[in-house]
Amino acid sequence: MTMLETERLTLRPWRMDDTADAQALFTYASSPDVGPAAGWQPHRSVAESADIIRAVLSAPETYAVVLKRTDEPIGSIGLQKPCASVIGTPGYQTPALEIGYWIGKPYWGQGLVPEAARALLRHGFEDLDLQAVWGTHDMENAKSSRVMDKLGLRLVRVQPHVHMELLGDVWRDEAIRRINSGRPESRMRWTEPMPRGHSSK
Repeated sequence: MTMLETERLTLRPWRMDDTADAQALFTYASSPDVGPAAGWQPHRSVAESADIIRAVLSAPETYAVVLKRTDEPIGSIGLQKPCASVIGTPGYQTPALEIGYWIGKPYWGQGLVPEAARALLRHGFEDLDLQAVWGTHDMENAKSSRVMDKLGLRLVRVQPHVHMELLGDVWRDEAIRRINSGRPESRMRWTEPMPRGHSSK
């Protein structure tokens, strides 16, 4: 089991069949301001959140973002197989994964997502030997755009009219970004500001 630590956060696997994790997930993922911005519907019940932990958030390299001072999951972050629009981008190479993240609305604007993402990027490049990490976001999602700017993910192209399947008949223009492992300025972006953490298996 991999766990990553930063100054304020622990990134750990979601706990299947854990009532506390399911309740925490529902508390934040039920907000209409969180899920749709990330491309999914708000959770409707604790039971649905528990099902999503088992079916989706149990995937490899997917982590609960846990606030150390409360020991409560307040968001989720992970590295996953890149989506089709990423794979179809000129310059795509393997091994590569795509970063995705969200955090509960009460914790917006505190720098917690960049803090978690820097730890995950370092894990991806140093422990998983990735050549690149990709990221995507809705062109109108200014918060996610700022996070990726801070992390050093550069805009590669814009994919127009992408269908958000989990939201029904919703189509968005999607920014496709990338950070490479071998680019010195990129490596500085994801190592310099992060307090020293560790991973253990």
